[in-house]
Amino acid sequence: MIPKILIIDDDDLVSASLKKVLTKLNFNVETCLRAGEAENIVREFQPDIVLLDIYLTTHNGIDILRLLKKKFPSIPVIMITGYSDVKIAVTAIKAGAFDFLLKPIDLEHLKFVLDKAVENIRLKTEVNKLSSLLEENELTREFFGKSAKIQRIIASVEKLSGSGDTTMLLEGESGTGKEVFAKFIHQKSPRSKAPFITINCATIPKDLAESELFGHEKGAFTGASTKTKLGKFELADGGTILLDEIGELSLDLQVKLLRVLQERKFYRLGGEKEVSVNVRVLAATNRNLEEEVARGMFREDLYYRLNVAKIKIPPLRERKEDIPYIAYSFLNEFSKKFGKSVQGIDANGMELLKSYLWKGNIRELRNVMERVMLLAEEEELTDSHFSFLLESKDVIETEDEKFILQIPPKGIKIDLVLKTLILKTLKITNGNQVKAAKVLGLSRSKLRYRMEQLGIEVTKNIGY
Repeated sequence: MIPKILIIDDDDLVSASLKKVLTKLNFNVETCLRAGEAENIVREFQPDIVLLDIYLTTHNGIDILRLLKKKFPSIPVIMITGYSDVKIAVTAIKAGAFDFLLKPIDLEHLKFVLDKAVENIRLKTEVNKLSSLLEENELTREFFGKSAKIQRIIASVEKLSGSGDTTMLLEGESGTGKEVFAKFIHQKSPRSKAPFITINCATIPKDLAESELFGHEKGAFTGASTKTKLGKFELADGGTILLDEIGELSLDLQVKLLRVLQERKFYRLGGEKEVSVNVRVLAATNRNLEEEVARGMFREDLYYRLNVAKIKIPPLRERKEDIPYIAYSFLNEFSKKFGKSVQGIDANGMELLKSYLWKGNIRELRNVMERVMLLAEEEELTDSHFSFLLESKDVIETEDEKFILQIPPKGIKIDLVLKTLILKTLKITNGNQVKAAKVLGLSRSKLRYRMEQLGIEVTKNIGY
């Protein structure tokens, strides 16, 4: 599908020139020369992106921006102006502008901004489709993200799920989504119509663990005065059981679990009749079980019986390209839960999320999104909504492992970070803006705009 762009600019020469350029870039372009007709044209043309001039002859572009964001909040609006007025730029961004371009427009920068807007639209569309599937309690491979790393894992999981019997060990840090992966395995297996039972081995009192797993007969122990209780293995018969945090099981119980895996039979606590079950066993742990075996804390024979197929789930910090997708999934979830009309997350807000370490992984990201969505009143989340993350003493790493940014406990203004970064880069390049722009991955016009915005004046042999 070709993205549609509406240009709102009463300068017919500028509009015609932009339309010609954007058409060559494979966009479907329409122009609006009368600002008063903008709302009707947007309604009829239904553009994916709007390019809006701030200084119109008969209207204030900021007013038009506010109108469009009120009527069509999901459409990204990119503002254009021939004046380097930082205050107006800030006003436009606060009013909901997706980005801000200066005339004469740098085509490289324009393409970058449009590509970013198109990606944002694509992401929202995919997440909306995903939300529909999740409402039906159906997990898809897209739920886990788009990164090559996670998709390779999902491809392996889909192949392994097909057998229906293969025991699998899911390893990963806390919060990486091991239980969700286990549900996905179950849904993709021949056992999908049968029960999926989860038991967290870390939360069961040791004296009740055997009863929870295998059940008990009346009178088996003090307090077992009711009728026979079925354990989790019997409840999962025909389906799948997930033994979460399996490294927490006592050695005695590990012996009994090994017998169930080998023979698919067990005795209820206090029982004399052998019970047979047909269950697929999945195990999950945030520990290194090989190290636990070496320490004598986990049985070697059970480890190898569980480790028929191992799936190691990477932490979120190792697949940052999945963060926008996952964040939008939670945004949609909590928008519905709290009755909010939040449409998205702006570029600065997303950059902050991508730069955070996420020691708690997806679980921590979910908690952050729940907190932000509960308090948010705006239609778009910005970096200010996530500013509390900057209070963390954690080091925030960039894509380049050689560059580390230390955030003070009390936080720091993003403008100061940007200004320091640009000044350091200009010092390295001896004030050469072309070289500095290349180092920072920006166009020269984009760098100039940032310098004007931050009040940076450059001479050769720049110092700071």
